[in-house]
Amino acid sequence: MAVKQTVSESKCYLAQARDDVVVDVYERLPVPFGLVRFGVAPDHPEVKNVINTFTQTAQHERCFFHGNVNVGTDVSVEELRKAYHAVVLSYGAEANRSMGVSGEDLAGVFSARDFVGWYNGLPSNKELQPDLDCETVVILGQGNVALDVARILLSPLQMLKATDITQHALDALAASRVRRVLMVGRRGPLQIACTIKEVREMINLPDTRADMLPADFEGISETLKDLPRPRKRLTELIMKTVEMQSGEHEAERRWGFRFLRSPMKVLPGADAKRAAGIRLAVNKLESSGEDAKAVPTGETEDLECGMIISSIGYKSLPLDPCVPFDPRNAIVPNKMGRVQDTAGLYCSGWVKRGPTGVIATTMNDSFDTARMLLKDLDSGILDLSVKKPGGSEITALLRERGGRTVSFSEYEKINLEEVRRGIALGKPREKLLDVREMLAVAWS
Repeated sequence: MAVKQTVSESKCYLAQARDDVVVDVYERLPVPFGLVRFGVAPDHPEVKNVINTFTQTAQHERCFFHGNVNVGTDVSVEELRKAYHAVVLSYGAEANRSMGVSGEDLAGVFSARDFVGWYNGLPSNKELQPDLDCETVVILGQGNVALDVARILLSPLQMLKATDITQHALDALAASRVRRVLMVGRRGPLQIACTIKEVREMINLPDTRADMLPADFEGISETLKDLPRPRKRLTELIMKTVEMQSGEHEAERRWGFRFLRSPMKVLPGADAKRAAGIRLAVNKLESSGEDAKAVPTGETEDLECGMIISSIGYKSLPLDPCVPFDPRNAIVPNKMGRVQDTAGLYCSGWVKRGPTGVIATTMNDSFDTARMLLKDLDSGILDLSVKKPGGSEITALLRERGGRTVSFSEYEKINLEEVRRGIALGKPREKLLDVREMLAVAWS
């Protein structure tokens, strides 16, 4: 059985559920753990503890990690299907959703995915070099990723020095002039997408204060009694923060939400090459609750800023011509993880349902896919009477093509080297940023 993903949830479940299942995991990079390594904020080490569980599974005698394999390029999905009884696709959402406005290609405009990859050590983002020589940053989006980015931009350096944030990001943040971060959303306070934990972290950031517009909250208090409890608690917390902001001390750094605004145009500076602001459409809501729709009023508003970060979502891309793909929803069409009209092919995670939810959401989703796969094993939909060569055939094929994989024990050399470098800097780890350097350490 092949799993095209990092060491993760469905693999754990499959290995523990049956003692006749062998699971091979193929990963494009030489290192495992995907979103946990490259997506979770560096100041959230407790979330990364799930790596301990994944590591135990990766060391299981019937589980094998094959890093440095780009499925769809080094080996095709069709070749995997011929070698295995089942193949699970869990390759996430690596593309950014476009704002669709003029000026979004100007210098100073970044996707949140790339910005997060920059401070989290994703090799493809190591050359990003965002210019933090500005006072105000505008983030388009109000989900947890947007708040992660805002928190990293405004956190005291001493807090970040104790994390695994990359040293080049730490150096840039040390020289940063950013003092104000505004998170813009097209709908209202009752539709904000972040969780209460993330908002509390912003409220509790040392030497910062909230910067909200009280007018955005007019009429909200009358609706509180009818809200579901999680939404009610989140709204009450934000409203309390608005009420307290006028009496707060004058902190050097500020953060805030701007509601009922949609991007219309990135405004260039005098050189016509770099972003200097953003024009926003002012919206009103039609309907209410989670189904409320933002429609433009015809009014506009310009915000001056030196950097714009788009955090409006990610999308999956097609992997291989033999894999069905729904371009409108940017997912692999499936039913409970079983890929549509393709026997023996499954999917999990963001490529299955879209880029939503937290780590726990993705874990539960992967368990559902694993249960469907096991059901197909038990019912005979997956024919185990036909012998399949598995990883030996794929490894031989890769070798013929000049490829070489990274095993989990070889990855552990990378892990030890990163920890060693981190200790020297007073950090838990300093991630290697160059794939060639990773491979050199792994194969040493």
